[in-house]
Amino acid sequence: MLRIIFLLFITLPLLELWVLIDVGSSIGGLNTILLCLLTAAIGGVLIRWQGLMTLLDARRQMMRGALPVDHGLHGLMIAFSGILLFTPGFITDCIGFLLLFPPFRNLLIAQIPVQPIQPPRTDYEDDIIEAKIITHEEPRR
Repeated sequence: MLRIIFLLFITLPLLELWVLIDVGSSIGGLNTILLCLLTAAIGGVLIRWQGLMTLLDARRQMMRGALPVDHGLHGLMIAFSGILLFTPGFITDCIGFLLLFPPFRNLLIAQIPVQPIQPPRTDYEDDIIEAKIITHEEPRR
């Protein structure tokens, strides 16, 4: 896993640089910078909207008495998409915009392995704990 992360930290910036240079040579440097700023601005608006919708949906579920378990994961993915969208580059922007699409987030969340929660033990009658109480006396003055 560490090798994959290391490989991403090496290859992703190089790919981003290559795409930025290629786009810059096609549409011009200033237009490329403006396009990067535009995607960041649009991403900021979408992140705010998606975050608010996720928060309101979680609140609705809590009002119905249900636990909004997956909304925490949605919130993490929205925050990660914000990091990706504010990072200059078109590859990270594409991944960031994908993470703002709720069906894509649901697909990713469905891939996370979930372990069942074990119920708490109730057979405490069988456990005997022996203890000795030690009191400390205050020194006299």
